[in-house]
Amino acid sequence: MFPNSILGRPPFTPSHQQHNNFFALSPTLYSHQQLIDAQFNFQNTDLSRAVSLQQLTYGNVSPIQTSTSPLFRGRKRLSDEKNLPLDGKRQRFHSPHQEPTLVNHIVPLSGERRYSMPPLFHTHYVPDIVRCVPPFREIPFLEPREITLPEAKDKLSQQILELFEACQQQVSDLKKKELCRTQLQREIQLLFPQSRLFLVGSSLNGFGTRSSDGDLCLVVKEEPVNQKTEARHILTLVHKHFCTRLSGYIERPQLIRAKVPIVKFRDKVSCVEFDLNVNNIVGIRNTFLLRTYAYLENRVRPLVLVIKKWASHHEINDASRGTLSSYSLVLMVLHYLQTLPEPILPSIQKIYPESFSPAIQLHLVHQAPCNVPPYLSKNESNLGDLLLGFLKYYATEFDWNSQMISVREAKAIPRPDGIEWRNKYICVEEPFDGTNTARAVHEKQKFDMIKDQFLKSWHRLKNKRDLNSILPLRAAILKR
Repeated sequence: MFPNSILGRPPFTPSHQQHNNFFALSPTLYSHQQLIDAQFNFQNTDLSRAVSLQQLTYGNVSPIQTSTSPLFRGRKRLSDEKNLPLDGKRQRFHSPHQEPTLVNHIVPLSGERRYSMPPLFHTHYVPDIVRCVPPFREIPFLEPREITLPEAKDKLSQQILELFEACQQQVSDLKKKELCRTQLQREIQLLFPQSRLFLVGSSLNGFGTRSSDGDLCLVVKEEPVNQKTEARHILTLVHKHFCTRLSGYIERPQLIRAKVPIVKFRDKVSCVEFDLNVNNIVGIRNTFLLRTYAYLENRVRPLVLVIKKWASHHEINDASRGTLSSYSLVLMVLHYLQTLPEPILPSIQKIYPESFSPAIQLHLVHQAPCNVPPYLSKNESNLGDLLLGFLKYYATEFDWNSQMISVREAKAIPRPDGIEWRNKYICVEEPFDGTNTARAVHEKQKFDMIKDQFLKSWHRLKNKRDLNSILPLRAAILKR
């Protein structure tokens, strides 16, 4: 579908792929000073040359020899222009006389480019970080499995389906995000030539809406990076690049120094908000795990969407404000469906451990959803009953004080005794690394507000059997 993306067909021939094994080289550690050295040494850069990486010396920052591939032609240039500083020879973003830029041959350009913009610079010095992730294949991605939506014979189930069909992410929404990812990857590779940018989260996991933000993960090396030091340094470079070089189509870039730091920005063309992190590799793995669950049974996606809309309406779906993240909410829904007397979902990590092993290389994780057939449950509950049961389960049945939600185990398990789990109000196990995805809920007031909303909504919905009693349907559809 997209020729230069994880959403299209494999862009390389088999013979090419054989020489681009992901993580084929051992990762190289890099120092704080090496990251500093990567910062924008462009004054003497010759814009008529493209980057061609040569062998680097371990532990040192080595100059790069460049090839002579022209970046663009057609604009009149002074004979001594090559001696001008960068600002003196910057070209307009939308010049009609530009040719496609060949910066990194492992990422071929699509035939139809999103922006007519040449790279405005290349680095004169590059730290050893560029050796950490060798060239690897684009992740091919198959179209979502065509599944028939469940029947809705009662009013509440019909309302849930109406909301889902109006608000679910469309192919056109996904294309916009993917085109932005492709362009940004090419730009970021000017800073870190062998890095890769992944679209993750709700955009790809099957639970996105038309208004969902885009989540991006920049992978610079195989092993985890220190989020407080290394990731912040890398994102500082990316943020500066966005502010100084890409302001023509990126606005409001902001560096957020959270536990997992991110750069937030808005793409002017698609009007999509993005969050970009560094090496949060577990996010790539759980994207495809959740995608498998999303298409495993036809009631899962509509139920998740209505619950996310409900939680957002009642202001309990914002981790930055001490409530539940969308990821935690999805895991809570999956857990509920796994723990019914007649389960609607199994633990696919138990049934297919080889497909969802944390040791699987990143270029293979996309294959997992293709290996799992649809799940045939004997439970015939309609969407309305499932929504009501979800609210009741967390309002009256789940033991918040002693239990932890585990999708990996497909059941509620005793809380661990580790420090991460002590004095936590809500414990939701991350299926791959075992951390608490609901750690943002650290205030009793917010926890009480969440529990109270489950209880109130359960009573209202049970009495009226009308979605409008807990979520104004028209307003929710207009928000998309």
